[in-house]
Amino acid sequence: MKSSLKLRVRTYECDGYNHVNNAVYLHYLETARYEMLKDINFDYKALIALGYGVFISRVEIEYKKPALADDEITIETWPIKKGAVSGIFEQHIKRGEELLASARVTWVSVDSNGAPKKLPPEFDVAGLLP
Repeated sequence: MKSSLKLRVRTYECDGYNHVNNAVYLHYLETARYEMLKDINFDYKALIALGYGVFISRVEIEYKKPALADDEITIETWPIKKGAVSGIFEQHIKRGEELLASARVTWVSVDSNGAPKKLPPEFDVAGLLP
């Protein structure tokens, strides 16, 4: 499943060149992943209440072209790998059809001590599968 989120670039997210600051892309990607989890009925708040978490262990971003103030961008998110306790999301940030950045984000399911642990069965939803 591919999830899409549209955002408008705000001026305060830009640097002196009017480009979105590279660190802001991490916020965009995180927001889109959270929306994707809601789209697949993954109840993140309930998971935390049970003492689990989903941590990000790796982020790889390839910047292609800058996003600019007031651009409408779309962040697409989809799973490309799922293991016993971890997985990888692919994410693309686009302006129309123009690819601005691509990212691979590795996540891991953890217990209350931060140790890797399988998700409880009710949270191991089909939308996490490639």
